[in-house]
Amino acid sequence: MAQVKRIYIFWASLFVLYLLTLFLGLWFGRFPVTLHDLLEVLSGGQPSQGDITTTIILKIRLSRLMLATFVGISLSTSGVVFQALLRNPLADPFTLGVSTGAAFGATVAMIFGLGVGWSLGGLGLLPVVCMAGALLALFVVIRLSRTDGMLMPAQMILAGIVVSTFLSALISLLKSLDEESLSAIVFWMLGSFSGRGWVHVAFSAPYVLIGFVVFMRFSRELDIMTLGDSEAFHLGVDVSRTRMALLVVACLSTAAAVAVSGVIGFIGLVVPHLVRMLQGPNHRRLLVGSAILGALLMVLSDLAAQNLLPGGEELPVGVITTLIGGPFFCYILSIKKREMM
Repeated sequence: MAQVKRIYIFWASLFVLYLLTLFLGLWFGRFPVTLHDLLEVLSGGQPSQGDITTTIILKIRLSRLMLATFVGISLSTSGVVFQALLRNPLADPFTLGVSTGAAFGATVAMIFGLGVGWSLGGLGLLPVVCMAGALLALFVVIRLSRTDGMLMPAQMILAGIVVSTFLSALISLLKSLDEESLSAIVFWMLGSFSGRGWVHVAFSAPYVLIGFVVFMRFSRELDIMTLGDSEAFHLGVDVSRTRMALLVVACLSTAAAVAVSGVIGFIGLVVPHLVRMLQGPNHRRLLVGSAILGALLMVLSDLAAQNLLPGGEELPVGVITTLIGGPFFCYILSIKKREMM
């Protein structure tokens, strides 16, 4: 009972920090907003600086913060699922080639001018092509990982690295063949929420929320599958069907996030490890904790990307997450290494 209470306190603390970060994100920015005007807008009143303040707070800053929230939830919870299904702490959307597949789709969309003119609020076909690329990458990884008709989790990591490397080479080739799209592709590959709005939130949110609901529904099966395929089968889990279904759902959730934000690394790898260290391996709790922490870290990373440079320039948010995640993951590996000695 005490452990459950500690976990609830942990969740509540993370959520309060998340709300505080949202408030700071609405308050601070390049356009100065007074605390009084912010509170007026949030309460439905009229700010002293007029409609422009309302537009900046609700249409620009709030939409960006909500998008960062959903992307953080998507990447962190998908990382939890990939690590459980493959029983590998290095599994995440990147090592499986899913994010690189989505990035390849986005590169194709940019080069062929598919980023505009679609009915979804001018998003273009880029999100659709992103998701197609992610599904294609997952399909190839699954095909390469089958042995005698059985999907081998240990081989999926190797297959994912091979597919990711090959697709990265194709992306580099496409960039060299079309220099006009080079800057847009490079900036997108680094990940950013700049210029995003509510239409991007409307596109990604359903995939992320449905994915999270599905993950929670199968949290017991995830707990069992970490014991091994044979043990899970004898405990009544349809291992092949469950693994395939969850892989596809996690792939779609990740692709929806990558389609609207670009490639953002380390969230899906580091967050599940951190939450697992703090509250244990139970996947229902792990998914909830990872969702809150993933959203918090993504919002914090975006705020840092907007405000770190003194000249007002904006860093790609993927740079921030990598600077945070790289050293932290090295720390995790050192702990695991000491535990094995």
